[in-house]
Amino acid sequence: MMSKVFISDNCKITLEKQGCTSYTKMSFPLPCGIYNEIETNHYILQFNLNGEILRAKGKTKGWAHPHEWLKRTQGNDWVYYSTGGYTGVFEATGEYYLPNFQYPTNSILGGHPFDQEEILRITVSWHQIIREVTEQIGDVPDAINSFLLTVLANNPDTLHQRAKELHRTIGNRISVLPPDARHVDYNLVPLTISNGCLYKCKFCKVKNSSAFVEKTQEEVTEQLHHLKKHYGKDLVNYNSLFLGEHDALNTKAKLILWSLEKSFEEFGLNTSYTSGSNIFLFGSVTSLLNAPLQLFRQLAEFPAMTYINIGLESADQETLDLIGKPISEKLVREAFLRSQEINDNFSSIEITLNFIMDEKLPENHYKKILGLIREDQLHVKPKGCVYFSPLTFDSPSRSRLFEFNRIKIMSRLPTYLYIIQRL
Repeated sequence: MMSKVFISDNCKITLEKQGCTSYTKMSFPLPCGIYNEIETNHYILQFNLNGEILRAKGKTKGWAHPHEWLKRTQGNDWVYYSTGGYTGVFEATGEYYLPNFQYPTNSILGGHPFDQEEILRITVSWHQIIREVTEQIGDVPDAINSFLLTVLANNPDTLHQRAKELHRTIGNRISVLPPDARHVDYNLVPLTISNGCLYKCKFCKVKNSSAFVEKTQEEVTEQLHHLKKHYGKDLVNYNSLFLGEHDALNTKAKLILWSLEKSFEEFGLNTSYTSGSNIFLFGSVTSLLNAPLQLFRQLAEFPAMTYINIGLESADQETLDLIGKPISEKLVREAFLRSQEINDNFSSIEITLNFIMDEKLPENHYKKILGLIREDQLHVKPKGCVYFSPLTFDSPSRSRLFEFNRIKIMSRLPTYLYIIQRL
């Protein structure tokens, strides 16, 4: 595929620019997928193949760092990716760049980039920048003109409405994505196969109060058709699927497997421009323990890496009772052991685990977690990430970061902070 380039005195427009074919963890930005780009003297604006703004960065001295950029999600949120000075960011998150959000989240790293004038200007005025470009360049080739007309039609109001349509299609806004979605920069197609969760833990700030209920095949089929239309031309850039909502693993195995099969057919996830395919979903202690072994055998047959994230929260009964998680310490330990068995026996399935962290938790909370992720492990393992999620939202704390670093050093499993991101 050859890109089309138009150059004028004030801008350069490139269509179908080819980025990386895989998500690579590097200390400098490597855009993935096929995209379109407008570069001016002051800005670089990138667009997906539907003509929707995708990424942006400034080129002036007012821009914080030449390797930092803005990204707009399909949920119409702006996310600012900062380097964090590269000091400790990769060790803490597993990624070289730290996502910063305009909504409250649980991050104990980062600052307030959206308070910076140059960053805020792009989020507010990107469409005006494009209008000014089109007014100044005069006659352009038909392909460039068609692209510019599409971009201008995808104004902020239109993108807001498209995000609302996406949320209606899948039932509602996804309040939290699995932490493993970081491996694909959270670029995924969401498909809701069940709503709600089992436990209704009183500490949780991101899950809804709905009772757990499965979708029907007819409801899933309707979503598939709408999602294919919504993502349109840009589907070629997607290689990953999120099965929602909060405990998709509790859905009957037959519906899980059928939904995956239909998704791969409809979306072409394993023939994407981006190599490899991924499946992300949440599970619970109960659903992990109840899931038949045959389900994992069948999941392993898909041409994809499957990540299942389980919220354990604590291995200490006093802490479980304190946070209102209605399960026993015994069940948590059993779920942990099963996660290790699955990770050891299925190369294309990774069960990852979440624990909470806070300054006021019982003393045995951290001791018993370390019992699982250190004392019970005979050697260091490269698989089976353990994520720690701060209980307090939008409240950085050096003491919590110190506690996390102490646990990470001692852990024999890959250990990172869980930064909650929505869609």
